[in-house]
Amino acid sequence: MLKQQLQQKLQLKLSPQQIQLIKLLELPAIEFEERVKHELEENPALEEGTDYEESTADEGGGEGDEADVSRGDGDVDLSLGDYLTEDDIPEYKIRELRERAERKEEIPFQASQSLNEYLLQQLGLRHLPDREMKIAEYIIGNIDDDGYLRREPASIADDLIFQAGQTVDDGEIEAIVGVVQDFDPPGICARNLRECLLLQLNRKEKTQPVILAVSMLTDYFTEFTRKHYDKIQHYLGISASGMRQAMREITALNPKPGSMWEGTMASAMSQITPDFVVEVHGGEIFLSMNGDDIPEMHVSRDYADMFRSFECNKANQTADMREAVMFVKQKLDSAQWFIEAVRRRRETLRRTMEAIVTLQEDFFVTGDEATLRPMILKDVSERAGYDVSTVSRVSNSKYVQTNFGIYPLKYFFSESMHTDSGEDVSSHEVKKIMRERIEAEDKRKPIADGELATILKEKGYIIARRTVAKYREQMEIPVARLRKEI
Repeated sequence: MLKQQLQQKLQLKLSPQQIQLIKLLELPAIEFEERVKHELEENPALEEGTDYEESTADEGGGEGDEADVSRGDGDVDLSLGDYLTEDDIPEYKIRELRERAERKEEIPFQASQSLNEYLLQQLGLRHLPDREMKIAEYIIGNIDDDGYLRREPASIADDLIFQAGQTVDDGEIEAIVGVVQDFDPPGICARNLRECLLLQLNRKEKTQPVILAVSMLTDYFTEFTRKHYDKIQHYLGISASGMRQAMREITALNPKPGSMWEGTMASAMSQITPDFVVEVHGGEIFLSMNGDDIPEMHVSRDYADMFRSFECNKANQTADMREAVMFVKQKLDSAQWFIEAVRRRRETLRRTMEAIVTLQEDFFVTGDEATLRPMILKDVSERAGYDVSTVSRVSNSKYVQTNFGIYPLKYFFSESMHTDSGEDVSSHEVKKIMRERIEAEDKRKPIADGELATILKEKGYIIARRTVAKYREQMEIPVARLRKEI
């Protein structure tokens, strides 16, 4: 049975412009630069550079600024005034832009030899049959960036059957793996950490410390990883001095033999480009945004001229022409939306960073971690005038360059803690004390989390042991048992 009824419903929907702005807010400097370049390539109505021509859109009272595209189902208003915002640019601004472009220097691109190429070069010096040479090439191609081979012989054999049409057994693959393990750097093509370290020790001169180190890794690797040195010393029947010499041989090894061969892209990605620059001169703070690589953008004048030609030539107002003009309108809308989103992104980032600088002014002036105030997202959102979610997106994956180094924006957000005197302090201050105390500890008897909590309470910080463990994990400091040394 059909039934009709009225229903009121309240829904919150984001417009395409809002969605675009949200996505742009989350991007760091490098990704935002790539996003701008992509939009310039995809949208022909969006052009790079500043339009220096005088705008004619506002001349003539506005009658010639609008073009109505008549269609059978209604009229679509296409206003050129919505797109042409080309006011005269002051001469000093033009001169500044030109000087900035002249100061830019091209970054030289240096292509270094990769780990794969280095191993293939050594393989070419070996006299192997063609069959074994192809297997070795495939094995080298499966070595990870850190120098490990993390694939089973059976998987490699299956790939060789399907891709190269070669039928090989596990024993043949193991033999070729042994050949590659003989290459430089020592420890290459190992399947796990123990094999990597043993490969490096086997190339050393067989002194007594090296022999002891091999025995430790071969027979007592589990105890070694858990730093149960007392047990190992008892099992091997050696003195504390012999144990220290063997440990010295092991700690001198490289657990990641392929780490020195970082690719050009990996090196570029590991470099941080700060989104903000905060400088202090004479006790005064200056905030600037890193946007030198973001080009000026404007709406294409050629696309705007298509509107004028459509309006002036009534004879060409065919269906095809109307369809083309609607396509142009869509591209002009997209271009204008993107330009506005870029402007609003810059404004949002600046206001948010200004709020952070105001709240953490003492740190930006002194660089002392102890001067950091407790600050959460709500504190910044109230001062900047944005929602908490907006501040969260702005602070995500963004960095600021200061007189004392480069810091992620997340660094300035910390929990509030109370001292025994009732004073609010930042968790950064507590972490600093913990780090200093751990660095000064006796490595033969590291300080446990409970002892750290006791030390902090003696200094006036009311903190539980589980909170100490959480802060220690955030600082990527291992537990006391793993910090123990001979």
